[in-house]
Amino acid sequence: MIVASRYAKSLMELAIESNQQDAVRSDMKSIEKLCSESSEFVTFLESPVIKTDKKIGVLNSIFKGKVSEMTLAFLTLITNKRRESIIKEIATAYDDQYKLDKNIFTAIVTSANGLDKKSKEQVIDLIKTQMKGEVELIEKIDSNTIGGFVLKIGDQQIDKTVARQLINMKKHLTNKELN
Repeated sequence: MIVASRYAKSLMELAIESNQQDAVRSDMKSIEKLCSESSEFVTFLESPVIKTDKKIGVLNSIFKGKVSEMTLAFLTLITNKRRESIIKEIATAYDDQYKLDKNIFTAIVTSANGLDKKSKEQVIDLIKTQMKGEVELIEKIDSNTIGGFVLKIGDQQIDKTVARQLINMKKHLTNKELN
């Protein structure tokens, strides 16, 4: 969402100016988590019936003392601009801006049973040899993955599953038979 991205970029610029990127990221992650876990909170934010000053009061009571003053001021600003319904998208976009600024790559590894500590370290080391920056590894478990793993970084995907190897072997053998 373009609007959310613009607000996130502005918030990032303010956070950089005041050297509060890490604190604001933590705040945004908390807000994003609250939006994901509480449909009532999201419904409250999206309600056109509830007046702006009431929403600001509730946001202050929820977040005052739990988030930085900058984040609280930002929540007030977006509520005054009637953009509180996209706060989750803004929080997600802020995290993207943060990662871009700090040169952090998100890698998603999907396997059947999860990776042990040594395997995780090997995957991170492999990614670091290919990309310059920090690696944030997100692990997903999919019981449909039979052996191996799928590694996704941005729009690139490395499929090292047994199923993929069998498909490749079948293609290779079929091509040999045709020649």
